[in-house]
Amino acid sequence: MTTQQIPLLGEALETPITTLLKPLLGAHMPTAGGHHKAILGGTAIGCETVQIFTASPRQWRAPSISPEMAEVFRRTLAESGITKTVAHDSYLINLAAEPGSEVLTKSKAAFRAEIERAESLGVNFLVSHPGAHGGAGEDVGIARLIESLDAIHAETPGMKVRTALETTAGQGTYLGGQFEQLARIIGGVKEPKRLAVCLDTCHVFAAGYDIRTPETYAKTMHLFDEIIGLEWLQVIHANDSQKAFGSHADRHAHIGEGEIGLEAFRCLVNDPRLAGLPIIVETPESETMHEVNVQRLRELIA
Repeated sequence: MTTQQIPLLGEALETPITTLLKPLLGAHMPTAGGHHKAILGGTAIGCETVQIFTASPRQWRAPSISPEMAEVFRRTLAESGITKTVAHDSYLINLAAEPGSEVLTKSKAAFRAEIERAESLGVNFLVSHPGAHGGAGEDVGIARLIESLDAIHAETPGMKVRTALETTAGQGTYLGGQFEQLARIIGGVKEPKRLAVCLDTCHVFAAGYDIRTPETYAKTMHLFDEIIGLEWLQVIHANDSQKAFGSHADRHAHIGEGEIGLEAFRCLVNDPRLAGLPIIVETPESETMHEVNVQRLRELIA
């Protein structure tokens, strides 16, 4: 802000929007025909940032990215004007699985490959679910995850892409449903600067963090800042929720059409502390509704 002190969340923004830095709005885009197609498709619907899968999210093995493919992606990105890109890792990966298990062995190999593919493309952030402890308990699961991350970081020295640990709905034995868990992970790894946090609005709402009004939004973001630190928040997934508050159900809905409602997203896109961060929609019916949902967010900017 240029003419007044940054207000607290929930206070009115009196400074014209032209003097404010804004978030980068975008969507998770398909890569059929090449990773660069996500950039082209994103810019066509008004995205200022995009998220991609670097490989199938439902398979363990994936081909590496050739120098030619990476060059096309980087060139297309440079020509697009998009400044920040995000990748999401495979849904199969569980870095908190039991040591010595086939799942953990495959997860560590797959995640290392995810980092390498994201790095070759020049992607800024790799979003990853923290994994599930499978009944072994929160403390054990967090310790396993930290050990896995430390091992993978040691095997990928010098990589610039940062892993953004995603908040989860806290379903079952999944980690990431409590801000304290993410803080413990960041504080426990040997190279914390290689990590960041991705806040998913649907997930935190389902996990029991209310964001539906300016007051509850302010309280939740204060808790995030107090427990984790807003400096670690680098990616946001903007999704409404099909399910009720505290349901622990991960079911995304279109912006303003779910249990969260528009006011939360109005607070989100006008929060000056989030200026310049990628805000990504992962809503249903992507082919027809991503453009609509990105535009809904843009229209909420004061």
